[in-house]
Amino acid sequence: MRQRPRTTDPVLIADDDTDDCLIAMEAWEECGHGNDLRFVQDGLELMDYLYQRQRFADASTAPRPGLILLDLSMPKKNGLETLAEIKSDLSLREIPTLILSTSNTPKEASEAYSLGACGFITKPGTFHGYLNMMRDVREAWLDMKDFSSFASSLSR
Repeated sequence: MRQRPRTTDPVLIADDDTDDCLIAMEAWEECGHGNDLRFVQDGLELMDYLYQRQRFADASTAPRPGLILLDLSMPKKNGLETLAEIKSDLSLREIPTLILSTSNTPKEASEAYSLGACGFITKPGTFHGYLNMMRDVREAWLDMKDFSSFASSLSR
């Protein structure tokens, strides 16, 4: 029996790689999570979404996310800069934020955690890897587990 989500809030992915976004969306849908998955392309767009500015000014098209998956390497404003801004704002800091990265350097992970990330996940290289990642993200989100415990298992 599929578990119902604790929240109906959307999951927001900030990633400039269109292919990664498409794979993530397909994996999310295949897992049957039910929550909306929304996308922005960089840190500036993410902050516009969170503050409901510019093209996200209509609150009905930019509902507060229940979880953010934030790519580390993006144009305009990278993931660490964006994470620092999110976690420094009292109205946003409680949104769980996971960092996604193509690399898995201890320095990047350490910096992400020190800025308030709930986890650091190396992006999978296959669709099957994305399926597993999305299932694990969902399970941790539903069960309110410590994201870092499962994130370290994905960062092989």
